[in-house]
Amino acid sequence: MNGRPLQRDGAYAALRRVPAKGEVRSNMHVAGTAAPAEITPKILEVAEMVGPKPIGDGMFLVGLDIVGDKILEINVFSPGGLQDIAQLQGVDLSVDVITALEQKVEMRRNYAGKIDNRALATL
Repeated sequence: MNGRPLQRDGAYAALRRVPAKGEVRSNMHVAGTAAPAEITPKILEVAEMVGPKPIGDGMFLVGLDIVGDKILEINVFSPGGLQDIAQLQGVDLSVDVITALEQKVEMRRNYAGKIDNRALATL
């Protein structure tokens, strides 16, 4: 969210998708299930490296599909999984998302017309 890993109370907004028995794909729509993900320093390094690109493109909340130290996909239309993550981690991430959106709107309101539009995209 806003170029940084979303976390609350030390829990990252991350999950591991587990394929259903006999299925190669782990997508939820083919009966994949959510399991806790281990967030390693390498995963955080990959997320940190990618963070500026979505911000520069005007994205606020994206999902990264990371395996090991490789990005498989950047989900920009449907980052998904927040409800599953909240249930797995026992934290309500929606509070942080809404707060950040409110701050972004307020910053845009305060700075509209005063700074370059590209810089405004990061607010």
